Amino acid sequence: MATSIRLSRGGSKKRPYYKIVVTDSRSPRDGKFIERIGSYNPLLAKGDEKRIILDVERAKHWIAVGAQPTDRVARFLDAAGIKERAARNNPNKAEPGQKAKDRAEDRATKLAEAEEAAKAAAAAEAEAAAAPAVEEAEPVAEEAAPEAAAEAPAEEAAAEEAPADEKAEG
Repeated sequence: MATSIRLSRGGSKKRPYYKIVVTDSRSPRDGKFIERIGSYNPLLAKGDEKRIILDVERAKHWIAVGAQPTDRVARFLDAAGIKERAARNNPNKAEPGQKAKDRAEDRATKLAEAEEAAKAAAAAEAEAAAAPAVEEAEPVAEEAAPEAAAEAPAEEAAAEEAPADEKAEG
């Protein structure tokens, strides 16, 4: 029979409490077990001595018999000095899959094309706005000058007449 040392969950919703048990590897997680060798309370502080309670002698016995611990239990056994656990290293863990990489690349090219199109449109608008503005500015300046010259003597004459009228009334 293949035995394993694993956690069996207890406790209420959102308040887990685990028993460290030796069980047949085919039995369900919270099902029948052969022997309970400890407990684990993840709600306690990491430095608390009651967080992990483990019967070291029984754990050594079951390891010698051939029981395979799960990763979490192997960590506990390594901390207790019973069984050494090699640290795992997965350098590709956070790397996205090929499809996600392709989607990101497509998104980047579309964004670059959109920016280039926006820059080209802005440049075209600037050229279009600059060319007619120069042509319109010159005739407006020429037309405004004769009108301003014609209005200036009329305003001066009106200004001279107004004080004369005020003198006559006064």
